[in-house]
Amino acid sequence: MDLAEQSVWELMSHGGGAMWVVVAFSVIALAVGIERAIAQWKFVTRARALGERVTRCLQRGALEEGRSACEKSPSPVADVFLVGYERLGRAKPEHVVTAVHRERLRVNTDLRSRLWMLGTVGATSPFVGLFGTVVGIMTAMDDLDPESTVKLGEISGPISAALIVTAAGILVAVEAVILFNFFSQRANRIAMEMKLLTDEFLELLLEAPTESQPKKVAKTEDTKDTSTKGKGGDDGDREAA
Repeated sequence: MDLAEQSVWELMSHGGGAMWVVVAFSVIALAVGIERAIAQWKFVTRARALGERVTRCLQRGALEEGRSACEKSPSPVADVFLVGYERLGRAKPEHVVTAVHRERLRVNTDLRSRLWMLGTVGATSPFVGLFGTVVGIMTAMDDLDPESTVKLGEISGPISAALIVTAAGILVAVEAVILFNFFSQRANRIAMEMKLLTDEFLELLLEAPTESQPKKVAKTEDTKDTSTKGKGGDDGDREAA
């Protein structure tokens, strides 16, 4: 039977069911690619927009405004900035830096989630296809009559049908590898952009005045005024004497 005349069910039955596995791998790779595309869609654009807004707020000392912008932002970078806002004034500066970078690494890990599935599909699909081809050839050989003369036309059809599984496995592997490399490179770019934004955010955040600093300045001024008054009172007492 010509391959073009075979039904979908007959094509899927090649290789002892290996074709079903290859098709399942193709669906998984496509689903992961769509999910990663949605997760990384406009990630850098949103991160830069949020970073610029928070930077302007920190430069003019509007800490609460910057924090409010992070709480309203859909960007995952907002979670990194919020950790810095929450730790500011409650922990040492080095602890604030450590907490922010730890949250940044968590976001980077989320960006690479499910990429291992693409790598697994790309590595195993050719072998699954080869396994199906071997099974198909063995089945074709078993159907031949060992006592009769075998013609090329009798075995060319089954062997060609068995080779379809290998071709499909290689095609799915190419699809998975392309998607894996694309999203891995994009994740690396996003990770570098997040590091630059986080470093700039920490520099401005740790230099910004906290709520406790103005109080200390006020206390210092009150002490100076009291000491000045005290000295003036002593001089007045001495002159009166």
